[in-house]
Amino acid sequence: MLAAFTFNTVESLPIGLLDLVSASLRVSLSVVGLLVTGYGVAVAVASLPLAHAVRAVPRRHVLAGLLAVLVVSSVVAALAPSYWALLAARLLAALAQALFWAVLGPVAVGLFPPGVRGRVIGALAVAGSLALVLGVPAGTWLGRHSGWRLPLALPAALALVSLVTIAALLPTSRPEEAPAAYGAAPDARRFRTVLAAGFLSATGAFAGYTYVVTFLEEVSGFAPGTAAALLAAFGAACLAGVSVTAALLDRFPRTALTTAVAAQAAGMLGLYAVGGHPVPAVVFLLLTGGALGPVFMAAQHAMLHCAPGRTDLALAANSGAYNAGIAVGAALGALLLPSAGARGAFLAGGLLTVGACAVLLRGQLPRRPAERADGRRSPATAS
Repeated sequence: MLAAFTFNTVESLPIGLLDLVSASLRVSLSVVGLLVTGYGVAVAVASLPLAHAVRAVPRRHVLAGLLAVLVVSSVVAALAPSYWALLAARLLAALAQALFWAVLGPVAVGLFPPGVRGRVIGALAVAGSLALVLGVPAGTWLGRHSGWRLPLALPAALALVSLVTIAALLPTSRPEEAPAAYGAAPDARRFRTVLAAGFLSATGAFAGYTYVVTFLEEVSGFAPGTAAALLAAFGAACLAGVSVTAALLDRFPRTALTTAVAAQAAGMLGLYAVGGHPVPAVVFLLLTGGALGPVFMAAQHAMLHCAPGRTDLALAANSGAYNAGIAVGAALGALLLPSAGARGAFLAGGLLTVGACAVLLRGQLPRRPAERADGRRSPATAS
């Protein structure tokens, strides 16, 4: 959980420090923004290839190595003499995170009975969500008082604690022999459904969320200081949504994912429809926040069940698809902003999320008799 909190904090930390880095290293804000978007693209591209490359390495060694990379990259980022050195350190951390989320889930749930896997994934998701509620705001506050280098250095200490703990205590075993190495109920059709829905929901969410401050100030009419407080409330809603969903995930695994995606769609379309009024805007903003975290968490949990092969590769594919959706969504929002404004970005995001919900509902329709769980047809009907 500490490692999950640290990685997610590192991923989003520059968001609150962009202006400080821009002024210090004398580069434009748009260029500094690559510290965030480049990170996401690297995770999207590298997740599956890295997971495949280390599929035979004991998970204890992999996790310890990834945390060592995070320690080094955090120190290099804090000492970076130029923007390009800082960007290189960020991309190094992104490569570590790309593999971290693929490996972490099977390792963590493998330590517990199958009946509580949802609670274990939920605990990791709560830790990751705390990065938005505590890690990033604390780093932003510290950066305003001490400069941007110290907040970028502190995650190295947290990663070092996680590294020592995992290296000392996590059992060493062959990856393919781990209790959660393979899906509990392999289903290629369900795997493809969850993967597609995750990509669509992430694209929709970040088409709007990337420009949520612009929406709150220009459409809802909130002052800049109030908008910042609402972002903190958004993070708190995300944490609450993850906590509630985690308690129900083992009992209602399919319903949890569909409900979270539907809630995200309702929140985004509600912001588009009545976001010009402050009170409804807050209500639908919190609804969107309460759904955002549970969508990814429930998708990860689904992968542990339906993975047609190794769960680490399935989780890597899911993480890559979700991060690709983040990058595509942010780009889509940027394209829509000049012509349709922030409201148009939320409309597009809401409609894409409705599409994700439709994909999930279609995937729950009864399977054709000739279709097997692996997604192929029986030899008789195939001929």
